[in-house]
Amino acid sequence: MFRDALVMLLSMQDDLEVVAQAASGPEAMALARAHEFDVALLDLQMPGADGIAVAETILTATPTRGVLVVTSHGRPGYLKRALQVGVRGFLPKTASAGVLAEAIRTVHRGGRYVDSELAVDAIAAGENPLSPREADVLELAAQGAPVEEIAARAHLSPGTVRNYLSAAVVKTGAANRHEAVHLAHEKGWI
Repeated sequence: MFRDALVMLLSMQDDLEVVAQAASGPEAMALARAHEFDVALLDLQMPGADGIAVAETILTATPTRGVLVVTSHGRPGYLKRALQVGVRGFLPKTASAGVLAEAIRTVHRGGRYVDSELAVDAIAAGENPLSPREADVLELAAQGAPVEEIAARAHLSPGTVRNYLSAAVVKTGAANRHEAVHLAHEKGWI
């Protein structure tokens, strides 16, 4: 429903043309290979793949194209990851149609458009203190898995998993792994 409404709103703009629309990350990647376009508008939370992974795939294949991500999860870590892969626009789904259209135009011209509130939050959040492996283990812990299951899924020993979880708790300033998961999600680190 959101996608259909977005297509309708963008189609009302005289200078914008929607050339394709996808229902999932894999479909978006296939359509990106099949169509000529200037700017891809992606949802951060897409079925089958997150929008940042789709953006990275598109930009690796065609770095001159612009990518803009919309999200209902405006967490600082997501914004930073998106910018690291080359996304040039990032804004909340609550943005008006006019703001979205202007963001698309800005990205098309080669500029960047980042929602100012999201940018301030990203600056205030600081850098992600978690190593990639700590983030992976914390993500598995977020699913409620016990240490033994995390160890099996991550191909680590239970002791190593406990060490990573301990480090994540310390680095996030949390009291326990559950609070570390919450804080890491809130900041967009996992």
